[in-house]
Amino acid sequence: MPLKGRILANNYQANVTIMTKNSLKKIRESLLMSKSELAREANVSPITITRIEQGMPCRMETKRKILLALGFKLSDKNKIFGD
Repeated sequence: MPLKGRILANNYQANVTIMTKNSLKKIRESLLMSKSELAREANVSPITITRIEQGMPCRMETKRKILLALGFKLSDKNKIFGD
């Protein structure tokens, strides 16, 4: 592979995001809560909620805010985030 192709391939591999399975959307909808409402309660942006529901990673602090906004205990994190 030419040098330019190898560099592009390496850059692509470095930028791949690991997607993880979570139950946030299912639980949020079971509580009849909109994304905007959850975002407001958790003090995060609605796009953050969307990204997490799509399986993208987030910081531990964000998970903590979401758990508390949903009315869960911090020890219930595996019920939502599965990690």
